[in-house]
Amino acid sequence: MQAMGETSYNRFMELPDELLQGAIDTHIHAGPWPRGAFPRLDPIQVAEQAKAVGMPAVVLYDHTFGNSAGTAWLVSRAVKGIEVFGGLILTTCQGGLNPRAVKNALYYGAGAKFIHFGSDSTYFSASRAGRMMDGKPVLFKDLYPKFAREELARAIQIPLEDPISPELEEILQLVAEHPDVYLNTGHVSGPEVMRVVELAQRYGIKKVIVSHPARAQLTVEQQKEAARRGAFLEGTLIDFNSPRTTFLNYYVEPEYLSGLGRIGGDFDKKPLGVIPWAKEIKEIGVEHFVLATDYGAGSYPTPVEGLRSLIACLLDVEFSPKDIQTMTSLNPKRLLGLA
Repeated sequence: MQAMGETSYNRFMELPDELLQGAIDTHIHAGPWPRGAFPRLDPIQVAEQAKAVGMPAVVLYDHTFGNSAGTAWLVSRAVKGIEVFGGLILTTCQGGLNPRAVKNALYYGAGAKFIHFGSDSTYFSASRAGRMMDGKPVLFKDLYPKFAREELARAIQIPLEDPISPELEEILQLVAEHPDVYLNTGHVSGPEVMRVVELAQRYGIKKVIVSHPARAQLTVEQQKEAARRGAFLEGTLIDFNSPRTTFLNYYVEPEYLSGLGRIGGDFDKKPLGVIPWAKEIKEIGVEHFVLATDYGAGSYPTPVEGLRSLIACLLDVEFSPKDIQTMTSLNPKRLLGLA
C-alpha cells in the first residue's frame, strides 16, 4: 500500500480506494425495511460490494424489528469471504427494555454482536418526533394521544439514579456474560449516555460504543470522560453528509412516516459540516473513535461509496492515512473482536 507515505498535500487518486481495503463499516441499514421507507441495496448486495473492494467485515442494522443477527447469518451463508455481523436494537415492537428479546438475540442466527438501546424507540427520540403544521413544529405525543399511549409508554429511558429496573439489570448482566458482544448506547440523551457508560463499568461490560446521535448530545469534556471510562465514540458520514430526508424508518403508520423525524434533529447541539466534526475528533483523539457511514437508505449512495467518501473527506481535513486506518479498520476490529 502506497498510502502510508502520502500527505494531504501529496495525494494520488487511488488513495481513498487503498484505504478502503481493510476498512469496516460498522453501521449499515440494509433492510428489510417497512414499506414507507426503502433501502439502497439488499443485505446480500451490501456484503458483495464490500467484499469486492477488500473490506473484511460489515455490520448490519435493522431498525424495524430490531434483530439483524438472523439476516447476518443468512448473508454469511450466501457471501463467502467476508464477516457479516448483526445485533439487536431494542424497539417498542419488543416492549422496550425486554430481557427475553436480548437473551434470544444472543443465540439467534449468527448471534447478536451488539445490544443497542434503541433509536426511534428511546423516550428521548420519540418525545421529539413530530411534524410541521401551519409553519410550526408539533410533537406527535401532543398531536396523537395514541402515540403517547402506545409509543412513549414503552419507550426506553435509562434512569439517572439508582435503583435501576430489574429488566435493565438483567440486560446489563446478559451483555456482561458475553464479552464478545458490545453495548451500544442507542439514541438516548446526554445524561443517559454517561449513565450507560457508568452502569457498563459497574456490571463488567467489556465493550461499549456511544452512538453518533447520542454523542452529539455530549460536550467534548463528556466525550473525553466516556473515552477515559473505556467507551468507543461513534462518528458517521451521515453526521455531516446526508440528504436530510424527512421520513422515519421505524413507524409504519402514514401519519408518522410523513413527519419530520426528530424535531430539531439528532444533531441539533453540533454544528454541521466536516470541519467542526473533524476538529472535535482530533481534540478527543482518534484512538477513541469508530467511524462508519450509517448509509443504506435509498436516497443515499451505496455504503461502499459512502465509506470511500468518508475516507476522502478525512484526507481533505488532514487526517493521516494511519489515523484513518485507526478509526476505520483497527478500532472497528477491536470492537468486533477481530483484532
